Amino acid sequence: MLTIEDYLIQNAEKYPDKIAVICGNEHCSYASLFHKVKQRCEELRQQALQPLDIVPFIASQTIDFLVTYFAIHLVGGVCCPLEKDIPANKFEEIKKIMQNGVVPNDTADILYTTGTTGKSKGVIISHKTIIADAENLIEGQGFCHNLHFIITGPLNHIGSLSKIYPNIILGATIHILEGMKDLNAFFEAIEKSSEKVATFMVPSAIRMLLKFNAQKLASYKDKIDFIETGAAPMAISDMQLLCNLLPKTRLYNTYASTETGIIATYNYNDGKCIAGCLGKPMKHAQIIITKDGLISCKGKTLMSGYLNDEELSATVLKDNTVYTKDIGYLDCEGRLHLQGREDDVINVGGYKVAPTEVENVALAMEDIKDCICIAIPNDLTGFALKLLVVLTDDAIMDKQKIARHLRMNLESYKVPFFYEQVDKIQRTYNGKIDRKSYNNQ
Repeated sequence: MLTIEDYLIQNAEKYPDKIAVICGNEHCSYASLFHKVKQRCEELRQQALQPLDIVPFIASQTIDFLVTYFAIHLVGGVCCPLEKDIPANKFEEIKKIMQNGVVPNDTADILYTTGTTGKSKGVIISHKTIIADAENLIEGQGFCHNLHFIITGPLNHIGSLSKIYPNIILGATIHILEGMKDLNAFFEAIEKSSEKVATFMVPSAIRMLLKFNAQKLASYKDKIDFIETGAAPMAISDMQLLCNLLPKTRLYNTYASTETGIIATYNYNDGKCIAGCLGKPMKHAQIIITKDGLISCKGKTLMSGYLNDEELSATVLKDNTVYTKDIGYLDCEGRLHLQGREDDVINVGGYKVAPTEVENVALAMEDIKDCICIAIPNDLTGFALKLLVVLTDDAIMDKQKIARHLRMNLESYKVPFFYEQVDKIQRTYNGKIDRKSYNNQ
């Protein structure tokens, strides 16, 4: 089996002058990138890096990150990229864990989860999984050699890191940006590309684009090949608006996680724009819905387990199947539909409410920029629903108006009883709502 690094070596020979990666004012051809990787390999060997040694390092949005990432693999080590803002004491804590870590022979990476559903965990990813994820993306979304792929998210998470794989395999161009804070840099990346453009963005980043630069985004409707989103549910109103702005662009909702790998994808710019639909399983994936309505996944994209935690691994990974806490179903066409997480469901007087459903309906309102539906104690029903909302500039909080809108679109037991305006909704750096921070409200 070829590794990503094998493809890099091949492309350095086949396309030596093709631009492999752009970051700021720095451009690096495939030949130059591989030369840098070979130099870094020598440095690592001089530091006595041994096969299967785990190397924690900061995942910066730079070409040097890719050089280090590929070099560690080529020397036989295991990459553990960590978020750039990780506290020094946390970095040292993980470094000590790595020194005692034991991993399978085919291990490529240790990726730490965001910890939104519990303690952050080190997920073991194999070289086989990396290739399977890449092939799923290539076949499922139409990655090609003449593609200019813009990466805006952190490279220590599967959402953005996984987009390195298909582009390197195909000899395409990767353009790394420092997030989406500088929208001009994003549009400049599209403008300067002579090839068709694609990108991956979390729903909150897409919402920001739609709010502040919708028409400018629409001006590139003939140049943007596809946009993928994931990591969190996308509001149906945002999906519909994006379809209208980019009628020729493939727009994908993808089901993926660090533990499962890249599993399914759906082009919602298909004339139907089905909310919550995540498409059919990809080439190397299989989806099974358990008797409890939870999503489980099989195939080559699965993790190998959690680092130094066989007990926890055994609760999630059984018989080559990853059992998730995501609630979903397969429709008559075999497409996956996501309905929320088992951990997030709120029991209101015996009725079960998925907060994401309430949030998506609320986000369709023009004055609501962001929101979260939370549970608060209630003497009669055990829990009651409360909606925290962030309003657009100059909007005035109108609780009755919000409640009327929700009643028109939801069953009565799903309509929150309490409403509060807040300055912001707590989110992780990859766009997911940080529900843990609201557990005690």
